[in-house]
Amino acid sequence: MGMIMAVSFTRYGRLYYLDPGGHTPKVGDKVLVPTDAGPEVAECVWAPQWVSEEIDGLPVCAGLAQEEHLGRDEANRKRRAEGRSVAKRLIRRHDLPMKVVGIDYLDGDNVFTVYFSAPHRVDFRALVRDLARNLRARVELRQIGPRDEARLQGGIGPCGRDLCCATFLKDFEPVSVRMAKDQDLPVNPLRIAGACGRLMCCLKYEHPLYVKAHEKMPRLGLKVDTPEGSGTVVGRNVPSDSVVVRLDDGGRRCACPSASVCSPRRQHDAMYTGGGGDA
Repeated sequence: MGMIMAVSFTRYGRLYYLDPGGHTPKVGDKVLVPTDAGPEVAECVWAPQWVSEEIDGLPVCAGLAQEEHLGRDEANRKRRAEGRSVAKRLIRRHDLPMKVVGIDYLDGDNVFTVYFSAPHRVDFRALVRDLARNLRARVELRQIGPRDEARLQGGIGPCGRDLCCATFLKDFEPVSVRMAKDQDLPVNPLRIAGACGRLMCCLKYEHPLYVKAHEKMPRLGLKVDTPEGSGTVVGRNVPSDSVVVRLDDGGRRCACPSASVCSPRRQHDAMYTGGGGDA
């Protein structure tokens, strides 16, 4: 067993997992997180607790943030806000089709990194010179795609929860329309697209569940016997492990557990419960 905690650098932002080491911060405490640029301040959103499996390789929490750390963090936040304001103003002045998505600032090296989105490649050489002169720092501009834009900005997905990419999802994996079809979803871009306008990432990591479930559940069009009579399977609901059957008598539809129309299950019930499964 090992101990683990989670922190976030921004409110409702992406979670980062740490080994608490010898520290016991509470939820809401400001802690120090080791990074390539030195320890950074983050908020504890998940207090240290034991987990069943051994987890190796996690960064070790550097302790609670002190006044000097909090002061440096606040100064960096102000510099990032200044960088965003200056970047937006100069982009309008240069009349460039760019949108500022995020700003990083390394106070040790005095370097701003400006993340932006644009419909095509942009010649921003003159903009970089103006930014460096106004901010009195070295400036790097990086163009990002729609998915990275959604991850940096955050938001609420169609499910009503915070975006997966902005909270726990680490890598973007390929997602296809075939996955939506396998999950019986309508192939409608408005229904299966996320906040970034691309196919929802959850289609990828929920896909194996649907593939395995469809191997066990009766296929569409199969004739089955239900507790309410014989009919044809016209729909499947994997989360509830049920099927929708159109009854032969009158065409009425009913929903019932998939096990109740599965032949092996009914044979099992007939053998061990005296035929109760063939109702």
